[in-house]
Amino acid sequence: MNQLHKIAAGLLAFVVISSCSKYQRLEYNVDKPESVAMQEDIDAYPALKSYINRAAQPGFRLGVALGLQEYLDKGVKYRLANRNFDEIVLGYEMKHGAVVQADGSLNLAKVTSLLQTAKDAGMQVYGHTLAWHANQNAAYLKGLISPLLVTSPAYANDLNTTGLKDNSFTNWIKLNAGKGISMAAGAGMGAGSNAVTLNADGATTDLQLVTPGIAVNKAHKYEVVMYIRSDGAGEGRISFEGLNNNTPLVDWTKSGTPTATFITGMSWKEIRFTITDFAADNIKLHFDLKNKAGVSYYIDINNLYVYDTQGAPLVNNLVANGDFESGGGWGGWGGGSSRGVTADGMGVGNKGKAFYVTNPAKSANYWDVQTSYDFAAPLENGATYELSFWVKGSAPGIIRPELQSANYSSNGFGQVSVTTDWTLVSISTTATASDRTRLIFSYGEFAGTVYIDNVVLKNAKASGGSTTTVEKSALEKKTILTQALDTWINGMMGAGKTVVKAWDVVNEPMDDGKPYELKTGVGKTNMAPDEFYWQDYLGKDYAVTAFKMARQYGNATDLLFINDYNLEYSLDKCRGLIAYVNYIESQGAKVDGIGTQMHIDITASKDKIAEMFKLLAATGKMIKVSELDLGVGVKTPAATAEQYKAQAEMYKYVIDKYFELIPAKQRYGITIWSPLDSPAGSGWRPGEPIGLWTEGYVRKLAYAAVAKALEANAK
Repeated sequence: MNQLHKIAAGLLAFVVISSCSKYQRLEYNVDKPESVAMQEDIDAYPALKSYINRAAQPGFRLGVALGLQEYLDKGVKYRLANRNFDEIVLGYEMKHGAVVQADGSLNLAKVTSLLQTAKDAGMQVYGHTLAWHANQNAAYLKGLISPLLVTSPAYANDLNTTGLKDNSFTNWIKLNAGKGISMAAGAGMGAGSNAVTLNADGATTDLQLVTPGIAVNKAHKYEVVMYIRSDGAGEGRISFEGLNNNTPLVDWTKSGTPTATFITGMSWKEIRFTITDFAADNIKLHFDLKNKAGVSYYIDINNLYVYDTQGAPLVNNLVANGDFESGGGWGGWGGGSSRGVTADGMGVGNKGKAFYVTNPAKSANYWDVQTSYDFAAPLENGATYELSFWVKGSAPGIIRPELQSANYSSNGFGQVSVTTDWTLVSISTTATASDRTRLIFSYGEFAGTVYIDNVVLKNAKASGGSTTTVEKSALEKKTILTQALDTWINGMMGAGKTVVKAWDVVNEPMDDGKPYELKTGVGKTNMAPDEFYWQDYLGKDYAVTAFKMARQYGNATDLLFINDYNLEYSLDKCRGLIAYVNYIESQGAKVDGIGTQMHIDITASKDKIAEMFKLLAATGKMIKVSELDLGVGVKTPAATAEQYKAQAEMYKYVIDKYFELIPAKQRYGITIWSPLDSPAGSGWRPGEPIGLWTEGYVRKLAYAAVAKALEANAK
């Protein structure tokens, strides 16, 4: 203890003596590391847009691409964008696939919120993009032009159509024939089927054809089914004899709204509704069609029904609710899979619901992922069973249906190939045991989501239940899709009208291998689920149509652009795009500007970049560098100081040449497509150091190069 006290006393004396000494600053210097000094220099640059002299460059816009939620969140990217740029463009969320829903409606709630947020911040928004082949709701668009599927009812037809089928019109009354009511051979639905044609003469009295009498059970519910089209815009109704109200308001096409009449056009339309309002034991139907001069109506005679929905069925579908409209009734298991019933509008033909199974990855065995439906009673041993259903997948693959017993013995239907389009499958197998109690679908060989609809399993001895497939003509497809394009452009431009003043109307039209021709999906076997080529159905004039619609629905002063990539890589593609612009304008549409994307790297040819700008400048159009980003040839961890220096120099070169070769009156601006280096898990140039900032928001040499280029040229 004494020793410890002595040590403590000595330390105290040292502290006291030291504290009484005068402080002397040691004189030595340490050089600041070059990298630190360089970063301090880069960080000292003002915000990028501060270099733009608005008096000298009144129309020039410096843009940046962001995600919608990144801007709405008002986080770091929101502040970065507002501080450095004039305009934002969304990479995805203003595209068809993001906005158009399964039923064709437009969900614009988030877009509207984004536009208001940008407006409040004084930020311009560029509209990207209206007509493209990627990022489309391809399932909806394909559904619009998919074949009409007509399955005969599972009940006897109480309407006697013999007089139509033998062309005698026995017991049918032509109450007002107009220019004539007759049989049109081959004009019905499906190959070789006939139709009744009613030809208008323009008189004031409606065309009218009356059916034979139909005996009914007044206590039952009956369904009326008719398929009709016209070669011009038509209108009609079905009225009755024998109801309490013989001219009822009807929801003719399941729209949800009863109306007095229905509309007809070039495509076959299904008219389907129920009646219960019987005043007598016998009724007649009157087909009343508007007598519009030059219009002919066609009613298919093979699919014209009035039947008792409470009668004895001709076809007993062993899969109750095979259309999935009132739930599922299916179980399943395996492989981390999920299953259920879709939202309305996702069934075949974009109607009703479907059943889906999602298998995250292929399994070792096809039976590792399954869905099961239990029958009400075991199947008949030795009987042949016919299975039909519609199927499509998120990717091509294989599934396997089978009839199975509780001990897992089964009779398989074989492999079923699944494509990304709805396909009707009709297959059969024979039950070889008396204990087959369930229908099994196996998905272990399929990675992704499979959709099935309209599942029918019946004993082959049963009659009825036939299906007619009616393909749409090229003209029908063009007309239907033109209307869909109109709805889309009208809705999107209407939502953005007060904020968006410039749009990419047509995006990436030109083919890479044939640069003077349009891209096409014809013959493409690896089509992505969101790919849809408008030009394959609307023809070369699809862009003419899109520009005319955009001009109609936007502001009179909106700038409308066409945009493509690799124009600096393939000068022929650049020339092909310019030639297409000339064609569009020769057909009466106006193109204000051309966008060049420029997703390049440090090895890009400077000579070709300069030549591209010269070609574009010669058009006299507004020119925009629409999606500029610049790689270094390697992923971020491997990038060197020399590569970053080369990247900065190339960024500066592109901007310098843009200002040098594009006349001032034609400069719309430059948009940086990826302000930050791309994360390894990104869907765009993953793991590449393409930005002006690092992933951690540290400015790079490229930032300084862009600042210098703007300072030199935009003053």
